[in-house]
Amino acid sequence: MEWNCRLKSWACWALGSLIATTALAQDSAPNGSAWGSKKSSWLLLQGGQREDVFAFAERLKDYLNVARTAQTSTTELLRMAKAAGFAEFTRPDQVKPGARLILPARERALVLAVIGSRPLTEGSRLVGTHHDSPHIDLKPRPVVPAAQGGLALFKTMYYGGIKKHQWANVPLALVGRIDTPDGRHIDVSIGLAPGDPVFVIGDNAPHSDRDLRTRTYQDVFKGEELDPVVGSVPAEKSGVVAEVLRALKDKYAIQEEDFVSADLQLVPATLPRDVGIDRGLLGAYGQDDRLSTYCAAQAVMAVAGTPALTALAYVSNFEEVGSINNTGAASQVLNGVYARLVGAQRAGAYSDLDLRQALRRAQVVSADTNDGLNPLFPETSEPSNSAKVGYGVTIKRYGRGFDANSEYTAFVRGILDRAGIPWQTQTPKVDVGGGGTIGGFMSREEMEVIDLGVPLISMHSTFEMSSKVDAWNFFRFMKAFYAAP
Repeated sequence: MEWNCRLKSWACWALGSLIATTALAQDSAPNGSAWGSKKSSWLLLQGGQREDVFAFAERLKDYLNVARTAQTSTTELLRMAKAAGFAEFTRPDQVKPGARLILPARERALVLAVIGSRPLTEGSRLVGTHHDSPHIDLKPRPVVPAAQGGLALFKTMYYGGIKKHQWANVPLALVGRIDTPDGRHIDVSIGLAPGDPVFVIGDNAPHSDRDLRTRTYQDVFKGEELDPVVGSVPAEKSGVVAEVLRALKDKYAIQEEDFVSADLQLVPATLPRDVGIDRGLLGAYGQDDRLSTYCAAQAVMAVAGTPALTALAYVSNFEEVGSINNTGAASQVLNGVYARLVGAQRAGAYSDLDLRQALRRAQVVSADTNDGLNPLFPETSEPSNSAKVGYGVTIKRYGRGFDANSEYTAFVRGILDRAGIPWQTQTPKVDVGGGGTIGGFMSREEMEVIDLGVPLISMHSTFEMSSKVDAWNFFRFMKAFYAAP
């Protein structure tokens, strides 16, 4: 009897072990698929690469901490580029092989270029990104009294695709600039420096919100309710609003009407932080798409000597609202850059046909972060075609005619494989959507364009999470793209 029990126990253990082993094998290679055998990018690091990953992430965090808006991002990119030997383009004779040039666009967008040995009419390599992120804008008459409670509020308009309730109870900073008719440009930053006050959109207490509980997921907060507290102390003979306006006038030497010619944004005041006990994730506001912007800028600044084809990093604005205005990708900023560079190379022989040829022969990566598989809500993705954080650069395949052609996709795959850079794909769930990039505007000019990114968790929120190893590999890919034969 005792032997029989032991035999049964061994059989149960063997059966359990077989089931576990089979499940593990199925998880790692479902139906024999190559995708199931893909490893985390962390497991593919060699030598001192882990140290390189963390060092790159620290520099990325420093940039994200400063680059809270398109304007402050432009300022920081200009600083970094000039430190790397780039000079602002002012004269045609600057356009010569090996030249490192900056072509800014109204302090809110720019192009960094390293001129190649071959003319632009024979080809170029461009990485395009955007550095605007969802935020909250001030209305032109921003300071108003609260209907009840004796407080002063900022009146606001939200920008970009955000879940409005996520902005409640978050410390916010006011960042931007005020321009006055007398020609002054006044930089504004309140809430980022130690000791600064912050602004907060107040939520309702859970024991007094009965009348609000029937609101739907998207309407927990309405657009007109995203109004943070800006003041609470009244003067003896005036209200709180008058005191807030007086404090702003004293600090910046402005009049109330100057808010009409202001570009002021409320952004999260939180610092970029490591996420997880292993510090493998980077959490920060604005990684969509300043993560790609930083990688592109660093990659073009890392181009050594004179490349065969001109390398360009194009940083655009207003992508989150359709790439509009005169610094968005729908404008003529990029065409103007190519025209100026090609015109400098062709001199008196330049014609519009030269510009059209340069655009048609350009090879482009439209770099933009993408939604990663969420561990809490996996049902919102189609798991067999979703991108996982930490598993490499994402080749985006949308279908419906929005994809790069097969030959250009194969060309990019070859660059990834030869450089030993892990990659994956992402296709949104059918009938759900999945966003877009600036790539469509460049493909309209006959440029060869492919969409790539890295996955984020909590995308389009006040605190997005990326994998440090993915960001590092994205940077490595861009360097390889610029150098590819």
